Amino acid sequence: MKENYFIIHGSFGSPYSNWFPWLADFLLKEGKEVYVPDFPVGVNLQNYSNWNQLLEYYWKLGLIHEHTTIIAHSIGPVFVCKFLVEHHQKIKKLISVCGFNNYFGINEEYDTVNKTMYFQNLKEVKNYCKEIVCFYTENDPYVTYEASYEFACTISSFKVNLPDAGHINSESGYNSFLEIVNYLD
Repeated sequence: MKENYFIIHGSFGSPYSNWFPWLADFLLKEGKEVYVPDFPVGVNLQNYSNWNQLLEYYWKLGLIHEHTTIIAHSIGPVFVCKFLVEHHQKIKKLISVCGFNNYFGINEEYDTVNKTMYFQNLKEVKNYCKEIVCFYTENDPYVTYEASYEFACTISSFKVNLPDAGHINSESGYNSFLEIVNYLD
């Protein structure tokens, strides 16, 4: 099977925001196969069931496999972890950017859409990824350092702290993400 990449956005996000278009272009210029799904967002649309249904579509096509690298932002990493564990699907690598699990307190709308993504058996994802890299930061305005750091400590092979990087999104100056390039194979 051919190596490929998926880029997964976060809550109320889109594949056209932050550093996602830049990374997709970078990978495409390297000759890589890239998928950037547009997951449903909004209080009545964003939930694990709806997101699972879309990612499952790619999975059933055989596009998520042992040579796949998934790069996910914000709520995306825990969604991917839950998906991999529930579907018993192995992948090559998971790159988490500002990931977290079981964290509440951003605001009512985010808490509502995020809560269906959380799950108890987070450590199990290690059985389904050859390598897990977690980026986190100390001044994320949405997710506490403790929540991102705990997530990284629970699942990662490599932890990367980017001081003063905010939520590693456009709002904090990340329309490109050069630091991630060293972790792409």
